[in-house]
Amino acid sequence: MPALYGDLVTNGSFTAGTAGWWSGDPAMITLNAPGTGLEATATTDAVNLWDAPLGQDNITLRPGCTYTLSFTARASQPGTSLRAQVGLGADPWTAAVDQTVTLSAVDRHFVLPFTSNLETAQAQVSFQFGQGTAVTVHLTEVRLTCSTAREGFFIDPDSNAAKWVAANPDDPRAAKIGQSVSRRPAARWFGDWSKDVRAEVDAYVTAAAAIGRLPILTAYNMVNRDNGGQSSGGAASPDEYRAWIDAFAAGIGDRPAIVIVEPDSLAQLGNLPAETARAERTSLVAHAAEALAACPLVSAYLDGGNATWVTPDAMAERLSAAQVSKVRGFAVGVANFHATDVSCTYGHQVAQALSSLGMPGARFVIDTSRNGNGSLGANGQHVHWCNPAGRRLGVPSSIGVGGAEYLLWIKNAGDSDGGCGIAPDTPAGTFSPYLAERLINGQ
Repeated sequence: MPALYGDLVTNGSFTAGTAGWWSGDPAMITLNAPGTGLEATATTDAVNLWDAPLGQDNITLRPGCTYTLSFTARASQPGTSLRAQVGLGADPWTAAVDQTVTLSAVDRHFVLPFTSNLETAQAQVSFQFGQGTAVTVHLTEVRLTCSTAREGFFIDPDSNAAKWVAANPDDPRAAKIGQSVSRRPAARWFGDWSKDVRAEVDAYVTAAAAIGRLPILTAYNMVNRDNGGQSSGGAASPDEYRAWIDAFAAGIGDRPAIVIVEPDSLAQLGNLPAETARAERTSLVAHAAEALAACPLVSAYLDGGNATWVTPDAMAERLSAAQVSKVRGFAVGVANFHATDVSCTYGHQVAQALSSLGMPGARFVIDTSRNGNGSLGANGQHVHWCNPAGRRLGVPSSIGVGGAEYLLWIKNAGDSDGGCGIAPDTPAGTFSPYLAERLINGQ
């Protein structure tokens, strides 16, 4: 079955030779794949661009969906024109994207985003470069992606902030909150308030996939969630949790998603009263890891606490026991305020500790939703975790820096941490325009 999501082009770096790729008349174009990409040579008989084509068929495109065609190319003759197309592979040859770029003698990476106007499983990715003179084009890293971070993260249209803006259009804070908070991609949290978690996750991921965007989800339904703290609740029993997380994973199925798994659950192990309770919680996080690992296009990250909570070695032990090796990696700083560089350092320390335990290459993401001012107060002391003053919105969800795989808005900015700090009367998870405005202004 043709691919719908992720990387739609196969053998895009030509490590398998020219497998999966076709070319035109051999009198006008020849292909060679020496192991460093593709060398496509056009002869002098190829007078027009279309006289020297190469491509790949059976690409699925959906109308209204966002895609990105990207590739790295250079030419033996500077100034060579290369026409890149994605469209129908047969008459009427309708193109979803058709762009001609100019190549130099050194590699250049090209990124061509587009929204499809086609619905077909018979689309074609193609390149044309007939010049009327002999020329060799070096091509590699050819990717056509959909529903990945390259196309952008999904913006939750029903976030608490979005609902508040829609209900309060005349409030003087509405425009500011709409622009800075509700129009930014952030995680949708699912927990014991989700009446039918499979159906609700399915609907959310379906909405994201329909426009080719990558959704961010947080699973937050651990037994004895938050150890009875401000965000208490969760599944009533281990069996109930296992059934719930299985339904959560089934709601995603074979579609792309980023999933943050059970914030605070492993970091709070030391606060549980007995070893049996700690072992039970670890086994439940491990079950979640296994359930999400079975979803082929899910990148799941077990929560790994924050930089001033659990030592890197201890967190690595907990993540290892919870089967982090089965998922993409771990998350750092969820719902906290540590600056990105501080969280990066901690993430690398945990990853190194995991490597020492025989699990090299662990990846991590950082929650940047509220870390724009870092975690230090005016007096240089670490602020309290619960609705502290003086915090600011951080870098919106994006590709990571400093070794982090992604920077993500995992905590929903403006949602209260609990009845504490500068919002003593606002329960956990409730949106507060007062908190949101202070995060925007850095107050």
